Amino acid sequence: MKKNKGNLIVVGDRVLVAPDEGQERTEVGLYLPQTVAGKDSVQSGRIVETGPGIVLPDLRDMDDEPWKSNSHAARTVPMQAKIGDYAIFLRKAAVEIKYQGKPYLVVPQAALLVLIRDDSELSET
Repeated sequence: MKKNKGNLIVVGDRVLVAPDEGQERTEVGLYLPQTVAGKDSVQSGRIVETGPGIVLPDLRDMDDEPWKSNSHAARTVPMQAKIGDYAIFLRKAAVEIKYQGKPYLVVPQAALLVLIRDDSELSET
């Protein structure tokens, strides 16, 4: 996610989510105060950035000669979530941050409950 002041890099098995605006009204039209609207256990939003995934240890480096240089590239378990997916996730696991005045949520992949992806992307895979 490139911005004019620097790059925001998501690490590990986390995703950066632009949260949906909270639902301020009930189905019958009553306005909810912020304290009531914030008690939902799940939340949703659009994924704007993903981390590389879970880094796996390289078993080739587990020898008795730690002074040797290890030139092996890091291996990762890839993320299921992709940029542009709509995610429904557990609110408790999310960490709220602000970046350049906009609110975002950092969510671990394990807290994602459902991903909704555009149909055109599903037919390509």
